[in-house]
Amino acid sequence: MKPIVAIVGRPNVGKSTLFNKIVRRRKALVDDLPGLTRDRIYGEANWDGQEFIMIDTGGFEPVSRERLLQQMQEQVKLAIEEAELIIFILDAKEGLNPSDLEIAKLLRRVTKPVLYAVNKIDGKKQEEKLYDFYRLGVERLFPISAEHRRGLGDLLDEVISLFPEREAEEREEQEITRIAVIGRPNVGKSSLVNQILGFQRVLVAEEPGTTRDPIDTVFRIDDRPYLLIDTAGIRRKGRVSLRLEKYSIIKALKSIDRCEVTVLMLDASEGIANQDIRVAGYAYQRGKACIIFVNKWDLIREDKGIRSKWAGEIKYRFKYLSFAPIVFGSALTGEGVGEALDEVVKIDNEYRRRIPTALLNTVLEKALRKHQPPLYRSRPLKLYYLTQVSIRPPTFVIFVNYPRGIHFSYERYLANQIREACGFEGTPIRIIFRQRERSTVKP
Repeated sequence: MKPIVAIVGRPNVGKSTLFNKIVRRRKALVDDLPGLTRDRIYGEANWDGQEFIMIDTGGFEPVSRERLLQQMQEQVKLAIEEAELIIFILDAKEGLNPSDLEIAKLLRRVTKPVLYAVNKIDGKKQEEKLYDFYRLGVERLFPISAEHRRGLGDLLDEVISLFPEREAEEREEQEITRIAVIGRPNVGKSSLVNQILGFQRVLVAEEPGTTRDPIDTVFRIDDRPYLLIDTAGIRRKGRVSLRLEKYSIIKALKSIDRCEVTVLMLDASEGIANQDIRVAGYAYQRGKACIIFVNKWDLIREDKGIRSKWAGEIKYRFKYLSFAPIVFGSALTGEGVGEALDEVVKIDNEYRRRIPTALLNTVLEKALRKHQPPLYRSRPLKLYYLTQVSIRPPTFVIFVNYPRGIHFSYERYLANQIREACGFEGTPIRIIFRQRERSTVKP
């Protein structure tokens, strides 16, 4: 997982401006998924080669009759829970506000690093306004102008210097396969987790949204360790109102980020919803292996051809997951759970496979004989060499004379040729096209 930085503070102090300047023009991770305020609260950032995730806690919605201060306190507490580091932003033009003092009181109780940034310091003349903020009792204040990017370099240098060491944690996690059970609320995720584990590890209830925090449990298949993650259901944006639930959704998305295998659960009694497609799309975009578990099959009358009809509909609606195996079952009765676990083991192995370069170039030669790429600006495209550069997901590099000339349809054709020759069931395939460099291209 990338480190997470949360920006907190009262309304209109420049939180969203700071967020946008740090994230720059990068597309937000979940800009079309639920769990966002109107200001896009979740995005990727990079400073000096260090990638991290930003959370903007800005924007208060009239979701309840609670007082503004109570909403701020809830927002700050949730941000503190999620992040490894907090940026508390204050407004130099308005000076120290009683609400600032309340937020600072909450931040003093945490053990995580907190940086105090005084915004709207547009020049040296405004720096004298800093003195009032030393009443907060902090040793260092960061004078910034989010609008003009003034002082952001010093602030971000300090941010990345305070990130926790992750090498030992990453080495430990490499030894275990993490499985995230994902889907809309009330499709049976917790019931499936309980069925796999064989005991009541997580709360199950008819009310949607029972699971608010991802719950991790280690179990074994044939002496091989797996980490099972039950995640909060991801709702459609228009149906998300409570801020607590919004942060539950962020946790669900974080669980997808840190897993290798996703089990996408569908509800057979309700059919395929647009939100199912959005959830699956997020897993696919992050390059995760996937199986599709059609739950509550015990409620479906088994007519002739019904499974084929469902499989066809899934292949049609989830075109980008054509590689994912489909399992029909019931988390309540246990039907299909054993088959689903067998598929998890199989696709986890596929997700980690490496293919010899000689075999890959044989595949490339055959693919070119079958179907040459179209011309690019009236010039022939030449594909010289194919090699695998990484796993999880399997990622390949093809050296070519004009990388920009490769159409997405031809890229898909090559991926299908690799899959046909080498397998990779249940896992996406990534292909990178690079300009030929004579020193790296094999004869």
